[in-house]
Amino acid sequence: MTDPAADAARAAAVILAPDLGPDLPTQVEAALLRKRSEQRPTHYDPLVIIGLGTGAASLIVSIAQLAWAIYSDQRKRPTERSPDSIARQVRMTFRDQDTALPPGSELITDVIVTEIIRISGDSDQSGLR
Repeated sequence: MTDPAADAARAAAVILAPDLGPDLPTQVEAALLRKRSEQRPTHYDPLVIIGLGTGAASLIVSIAQLAWAIYSDQRKRPTERSPDSIARQVRMTFRDQDTALPPGSELITDVIVTEIIRISGDSDQSGLR
């Protein structure tokens, strides 16, 4: 079985590569391999996600993991869920952890949430883009 967060990170890397660099998909794969060797984080290290560039891959993977966890949790509840609410919760979680996200992270978050919804096959949701 594939990991939806990893799949969303890969898809986002392909979508964002024209803006963030052609090596982004390869960098995301490397970041995914590093994450697989670690346990699921309860804290997202701000030093890992401080800049875009090579840090963009780690940022994408971290946001994808968090967004998938939020999305999965929302799917268990009968309340209304939306791409905007998932993206907002991602941003709030980073802010609550005193993690300053670099410029451009809102677009990355929006793309990832859209990809998570697409990958999950949740046709009731509309994309953010």
